[in-house]
Amino acid sequence: MKKIFIIVTLSLFAISYSQKKKDLYLFTSFREPATEGLYLAYSEDGYNWKGLEGSFLKPEIGASKIMRDPSITIGADGIYHMVWTTDWKGGNGFGYASSKDLIHWSEQQYIPVMKNEPEVVNVWAPEIFYDDVKKEYIIIWASTIPFRFEKGVEDEKNNHRMYYVTTKDFKTFSDTKLYYDPGFSVIDCVIVKKGKKDYVLVLKDNTRPMRNIKVAFGKSPLGPFEKSSEPLTEYLSEGPTVVKVGKNWLLYYDNYGSKNYKALSTTDFVHFEDVSSKISLPEGHKHGTITTISADVLKGLIEKK
Repeated sequence: MKKIFIIVTLSLFAISYSQKKKDLYLFTSFREPATEGLYLAYSEDGYNWKGLEGSFLKPEIGASKIMRDPSITIGADGIYHMVWTTDWKGGNGFGYASSKDLIHWSEQQYIPVMKNEPEVVNVWAPEIFYDDVKKEYIIIWASTIPFRFEKGVEDEKNNHRMYYVTTKDFKTFSDTKLYYDPGFSVIDCVIVKKGKKDYVLVLKDNTRPMRNIKVAFGKSPLGPFEKSSEPLTEYLSEGPTVVKVGKNWLLYYDNYGSKNYKALSTTDFVHFEDVSSKISLPEGHKHGTITTISADVLKGLIEKK
């Protein structure tokens, strides 16, 4: 009877005994108009996602006090570090907070990474990556500085390039530097470590004729990256995030033109298969990033609600 009781209890949390031995997947999200803060969904297989009810961190910083594009990673310290967009327009920085269990959070900080650029239009979609070679965190984001770059058909206030800072402790940060200039307006970049000296940059070509997702390759998470690929997705798609499931990489993206979410599967980031029919996400899910969590952490998140 005791054995049966344990199995029934765990089933309430959708965690089997075998799953307690391995990590589960966690997808960060937000809901428009982005004032409610951090939403979370979890998955046992990387394809089918169940939403966790309510917000797990409400935004308190930034002029607009919103939380868009929450990006989270777990470092060697076992702590989850998260960054997010605090203002749709205006502002010269992004938000940051950390947590051991995704329930109790550090004090929210505003990191003014573009404070030396008085003309900066925005700081969009910061993405956090842990570099296990240099043992540091890399944070990249998109900003527009009018008349800084050739703009093609873009408006001067919509001509983005990618910038970055690095940090080891989130107390001191490197100077802000240009991260990626492909010669066109670019946002929503994600760094993927495919192997030793083998990195992929997933990006959104944000030019008016394109507005779709591409990839570029480099030997370091800081680049330089080669010329970007042909588009992988249709017109009006954005917010990519990548997770490895088994031998395959899944590239999730917000197919906002058609108001749905889609996914591609790949082993090499050259050949892709559309696996959108195999995925399911909570209603209203907006793009964030995917990380892993233990069954114990998930149990705490479920019990909190």
